[in-house]
Amino acid sequence: MNSGKVLLGVLAGIAVGAMAGILLAPEKGSETRKMISRKSDAYAEKLGTQFKGFIEGMTDKFEAMTEEAADVARNGASRIQKETDYLTGHKKA
Repeated sequence: MNSGKVLLGVLAGIAVGAMAGILLAPEKGSETRKMISRKSDAYAEKLGTQFKGFIEGMTDKFEAMTEEAADVARNGASRIQKETDYLTGHKKA
């Protein structure tokens, strides 16, 4: 059996189970909706916090890599200049 079909079946089963749990819950519908709303808000806040942390981490890594690339470029340009001066017999003061 195709793994995509298995995954789709598992996800469908989870969704059906969640819906059945909500429909058969002992609380009133209004209480269930409030509970779902609170949980979704909590999940959204947690996801937002994790996403913010991810973005900050990626920004830090990007800035570090940018600085490293600038250092490599400066060092490379310096080495090229030194080699050019050596090969042409000119020395910079």
